[in-house]
Amino acid sequence: MSRLKPRERDAIVQALRAGVVPKLGLRHIQVGRAREIEELVKDMDRIAEGGSAIRFIIGEYGSGKTFFMNLIRLVALEKGLVVMFADLAPDRRIHATGGQARGLYAEMARNLATRTKPDGGALSNVVERFVSQAHHDAEAQEQSTDEVIRQRLTHFEELTGGFDFAQVIRRYWEGHETGDEELKSAAIRWLRGEFATKTDARKALGVRTIVNDASVYDHLKLMSAFVCVAGYKGLLVGLDEMVNLYKLTSSQARNANYEQILRILNDVLQGSAENLGFLMGGTPEFLMNTRRGLYSYEALQSRLAENTFVRDGLVDFSGPVIRLASLTPEDLFVLLANIRAVMQGDEAILPDNALEAFMAHCSDRIGEAYFRTPRNTVTAFVNLLAVLEQNPGVEWSDLIEELEVAEDSGDDMSDVDESAGAVPESDELASFRL
Repeated sequence: MSRLKPRERDAIVQALRAGVVPKLGLRHIQVGRAREIEELVKDMDRIAEGGSAIRFIIGEYGSGKTFFMNLIRLVALEKGLVVMFADLAPDRRIHATGGQARGLYAEMARNLATRTKPDGGALSNVVERFVSQAHHDAEAQEQSTDEVIRQRLTHFEELTGGFDFAQVIRRYWEGHETGDEELKSAAIRWLRGEFATKTDARKALGVRTIVNDASVYDHLKLMSAFVCVAGYKGLLVGLDEMVNLYKLTSSQARNANYEQILRILNDVLQGSAENLGFLMGGTPEFLMNTRRGLYSYEALQSRLAENTFVRDGLVDFSGPVIRLASLTPEDLFVLLANIRAVMQGDEAILPDNALEAFMAHCSDRIGEAYFRTPRNTVTAFVNLLAVLEQNPGVEWSDLIEELEVAEDSGDDMSDVDESAGAVPESDELASFRL
């Protein structure tokens, strides 16, 4: 294991205490799920070689979906891919008519990350790398940089929305060459999907289109093509909290989003997408509920149905759905030991029998949930270590007896009205009286 940096230690401890996933140093605490990771690493290689991939990461609340997706995000960065990750929310979804899809794209573009800038905000670096390489090659070939950029973006004009995309990149070069920071900033804003009206975009850049709700997926395909000509291996798009689509009260809105997911799925499975991958994280309800989940959309259910031969301990990781297996008690013990090593270093003051006593206490309080959905267990353990660290005279055995651990109930679903959407919104004859 590589040496733990102080910055990584602080990020891990702060995130785990808050019950969220750290963005740094995941390799220091990762346990289990070796087969799933191995399969996703193959996906990253396939994307880098010009292919495409899509995976639905399905697991209960607190079971480690976000952790797993962030781990794959780091793998993608190491493989030379660009990543765009975002969480869905009530104001951010895949398909919409009121700007929510553009909001999702803008969030992903703000979070765009590369290996050298893994924390996000790397879009301007990618564009700068493209124009710098074009300028360097133009000098070597004794051509004008504008001509080289035009040549490299020629094939974009065959793609949906590609003409204006190429025009915006050329305008960025123009701003770069003339020292016009305002023009460069406008180009980056357009690429991030931050222009709300076509009039503003036309005034600033001379283009007639913007990223809007209807063109989000097309722009993701353009971005994957662009990062490749900029010298990267491909693009990985990560969408977490997909359960927000399940929560939509309008069946029409849900179906429109599921139709967009179907479009992406078909493109990937048929090989129409290149150097592009998708990770979508959600709960079993989001996938399997036949009234509100993905299975409510028949075309998706047929494509995402489980392999009928998978039973009695058999597994199949080749399909689009990856069901995260629960951690075992042994995995959790290793995880707690890793967290202890992160917080206390080589001179750990908490013995192994304390870890066993802590796990036994959690088992007594909440049963098997302590290792199947370990988020609250981990948070409680980090809090325990923090108290021991700051109060040297306190005995760990006394603290464990007083420890309160609650089961992670997934109350994110508490605001879902299961009766909503049972009757089509357009059915005005749902009730009447003679």
